[in-house]
Amino acid sequence: MKTSTCVHRAAAELTYDVIVLGSGAAGFAAAVTASSRGLKVLLVEKTEAFGGTSAISGGAVWLHDTDQARAAGHHLSAEQMRRYLKAVIGAGYNPALIDAFIEQGREALRYLEAHSELSYSLRPLSPDYYPDLPGGTQTGRALEIDEYDGRRLGEHFKDLKRPPNGMLLFGGMMVNRVDIQHFLSFKRSPKSLWHCVKLLGRYAVDRINHPRGTRLTVGNALIARLATTALANGVDLWLRATPEALIVEQGSVKGVRISRDGVTHSVRARGGVVLAMGGFAAGAQAAEQRPSTASEHWSMSPAANVGDGQRLAASVDAAIGDNLAANFFWAPVSVLHKADGSVERFPHLVTDRAKPGVIAVNRAGQRFVNESDSYHCFVEAMFANGGANAPCWLICDSEALNHYGMGLARPRPVDNSALIKAGYLFCADSLTELAQLTRIDAATLAQTVAHYNADAEQGVDRQFGKGSNAYNRYMGDPLHQPNPCLKPLHKAPFYAVRVFTGDLGSARGLVTNAQANVLDRHHAPVPGLYAAGNEMNSIMDGTYPGPGITLGPGITFGYLAANDIARRLDRQTAQPAPTGEHHVLRTAHLHD
Repeated sequence: MKTSTCVHRAAAELTYDVIVLGSGAAGFAAAVTASSRGLKVLLVEKTEAFGGTSAISGGAVWLHDTDQARAAGHHLSAEQMRRYLKAVIGAGYNPALIDAFIEQGREALRYLEAHSELSYSLRPLSPDYYPDLPGGTQTGRALEIDEYDGRRLGEHFKDLKRPPNGMLLFGGMMVNRVDIQHFLSFKRSPKSLWHCVKLLGRYAVDRINHPRGTRLTVGNALIARLATTALANGVDLWLRATPEALIVEQGSVKGVRISRDGVTHSVRARGGVVLAMGGFAAGAQAAEQRPSTASEHWSMSPAANVGDGQRLAASVDAAIGDNLAANFFWAPVSVLHKADGSVERFPHLVTDRAKPGVIAVNRAGQRFVNESDSYHCFVEAMFANGGANAPCWLICDSEALNHYGMGLARPRPVDNSALIKAGYLFCADSLTELAQLTRIDAATLAQTVAHYNADAEQGVDRQFGKGSNAYNRYMGDPLHQPNPCLKPLHKAPFYAVRVFTGDLGSARGLVTNAQANVLDRHHAPVPGLYAAGNEMNSIMDGTYPGPGITLGPGITFGYLAANDIARRLDRQTAQPAPTGEHHVLRTAHLHD
């Protein structure tokens, strides 16, 4: 065993009302709620930038019957939501947690919008991922985060987690779903052209004084909005601070031992500790908890998400979810290996798979999935039959690439030759040559494309139903008819990108009650310990009903955790303080 040469100094004990571990949406929701109620809050982030997985997410939330939905005339019943979730989740449906989400989600969003910079708008059209199941809808549950001026963060803008380069345009410009559609349509629509010109003008001005664009969208806008308020409320934000152990007294969590800048702090929490550290998808233990394949697997979860919350909670015998439909939220991912040895990952969520002229084939050259289904469903199909479809290939012709791009490859007029040289994008003058480059059976690929093309000409995919439901069509190209998702592949050159199984984060987490209070293995609440976000066992049981089903519950249960802590502190204040008690202090260390 190696002996550490680091010298850690002990600091004077600090006291807060609430300690939040993790700076994603769930953590910030808890911090903003608590601080707006007058509580003293410490927010701890172990990396050099705040925002976590939320900062690089799409930023959407999926909630029931929000004020935004009501204002637009979409007043959906709670029973309709329950019916849909029962149909998607199945045996893992938890009535208590689902009811808390349904009944308190609107209240959580309303409170945070009233007491912070948070601002959401209803997506005019955003079908659930299984729109044909009982209770499914096309509009009313998905909300889009409003764009935000990053300059409002002041000096803290530099500490906001930067999205991967593959999710930025021109080296630093953020775009949302609407912007992407305008860029895809600017040659066909004067309105889209003007939209793009304005974005480029703003970005050009930004780059004079900033390392990237300050017009923030998607997850960066979500985190920036909450962080601006949290900091204004006096929340102390510690970056590069590692939680080493919970402080536990007589079965109750009373604080956290935190290492920061070589100093170990014993930080007390009068009300409670909220675990919101992002789960374990980047940890070594993740491989044991997903289906096996002969292929690589790539997570989009930040490298710091290694399961610290579960390790900390083990000191109080916390329960961890079991028998989920999936332990992760799946997403197909392609990988660019750069000359400097670094790796860039691209999640194939919304920009390419559903577009006309794009298909997915396995190593045998056969289609195996409806390419326009959700990213979670797509990877489930890759895992099927013992992982026979992993990795797979996305294939398109030159017209599709020029119009939509594919993965890190951008639409015309961007030059993608560097991606071809790097071995990320494969290009060939014929399907036969493309099959040779990708080691796909040429005869099978030719037959697959011929069958697909015949169906695409008719606008109906008889094999897998691409473009057959509202969600499929929403993800396609609305300007392409008769089917927004289907177009023959016929114009050389042809292109391919290798795609691996991947994930957006872990679904399996700490078991909680409806107040986000962590439960032990005897199903009893652990006093003073809460979990939210991907640290909390997914209320969706590892299924993926719609866009924003991680962030919606994340902010809801972060809000509920903070409220429960505030109520407990109110009750303590109203009661006489105990005297003469002897407290036994014990800590559980977080091992490497």
